[in-house]
Amino acid sequence: MKARQVSPGGGSHPSARATRLPPPAERGATVIPDRVVARIAAHAARTVQSRHAAVPPDRGDPEAPGASAAVRTGSVRLHLTMDLPYPTDIPGVCERIRKDVAGEVAQLTGLRVGEVVLTVRRLMTAVDTGRGRVR
Repeated sequence: MKARQVSPGGGSHPSARATRLPPPAERGATVIPDRVVARIAAHAARTVQSRHAAVPPDRGDPEAPGASAAVRTGSVRLHLTMDLPYPTDIPGVCERIRKDVAGEVAQLTGLRVGEVVLTVRRLMTAVDTGRGRVR
């Protein structure tokens, strides 16, 4: 007498179960809303800002980075706004921030990051404590 092995899925052969699935195009898609991608980008920007452009404590607290996102057919366009310390290598720091945020967003969402626009909201100098303009 021969013993027949039964799979845990109910006895049917795995390839038979796989053939009952609809084609991939008909299964649906995961949609990540723009606001969710923007929150992921803002969190990544905060992390990158502290690593690449930390503002010394005597210069006041920088505002949290802001972000917006536009997701279209598997890719995303990001717009970031943040404060940077001065003096610093502004073009170099901005490029590193753009690359790091794009990599983090792509890794976490699976979306291709087409463009990252970075706007420097304010340069934090030693005398800049958030009181406004000094004359």
